[in-house]
Amino acid sequence: MDVRTNADRLVTQVLTGEVWPATADRHAYRVDGDGHPFVLPGMGGVTLAGHLGDPATGWAADHLEPGLSVRHRDPAANFALQYLTCVGNEVTVLSGAAAGGTGVAIGQHAYVLVDADDAVLEATTVGDRVRVVARGQGLLLLDHPDVRVKNLDPAVLAAMPGGTTADGRLAVHVARDVPADAAGAGGGMSSEYANTDLMGAYAGLADDLSLGLESLRIGDLVVLRDTDHSWGRGYRPGWLTIGTISTGQCALFGHGPGPSTLMSGPAEAFTIVEDPDANLGHYVGRPAAQEVPA
Repeated sequence: MDVRTNADRLVTQVLTGEVWPATADRHAYRVDGDGHPFVLPGMGGVTLAGHLGDPATGWAADHLEPGLSVRHRDPAANFALQYLTCVGNEVTVLSGAAAGGTGVAIGQHAYVLVDADDAVLEATTVGDRVRVVARGQGLLLLDHPDVRVKNLDPAVLAAMPGGTTADGRLAVHVARDVPADAAGAGGGMSSEYANTDLMGAYAGLADDLSLGLESLRIGDLVVLRDTDHSWGRGYRPGWLTIGTISTGQCALFGHGPGPSTLMSGPAEAFTIVEDPDANLGHYVGRPAAQEVPA
């Protein structure tokens, strides 16, 4: 992206965490928007479904977290991991059969989410330690003071198309334009923590629940209309938020594929460019197929 930033003044910090197990409770069942009970995989552990560019919906899953779900055992350290890890940060597995394998942070949910090559994912297990090279919080767009940037590695920003236009706006390419009606779980939370679930991507449920979002892909850049994520998340007419889809299929009503926040500001600060290829997979240095060290 052709835009001036303060990237040369950012601090890089090394953080650690571990792959967290999938969890459940003794009650087992939840119900979907039509009242059907379900028991489905999704959050936690190592999930071998949903790389960048893959469909976000259509899986037999609930709150699908692609790849590695990472957190820290110490609550305060875990908040730091959530707040400081940015989309595009490099992640390295430190222990277990996949030690030395690398991946990339693609967003936050209940955990920091990491995409990696299948060979790395298949060799990684619950409890394996990971290292995150955290860089990006504090990123400023020097010619766009009304646009607040969150959770974005400056290397990803540099690889994104768009930039400062002749009329002084920020051109951003997005794969989907999302109405404010779709904003579900996540409202009111910090925009550096977890993500916002998008309602209306309920494939196979009642037609009146659909907002036409079933074609979303993991990593798609989206614009959320009339939404302000500057200091939390909420409805604000005339504002826009740019995010990247970091989680997938949800069966629980009021939830859905979720974008992690990247930018937010008044609509007049942006020029939105519809681009079906606007996906994080084109902008991150996700490793090619790797041989996991023996």
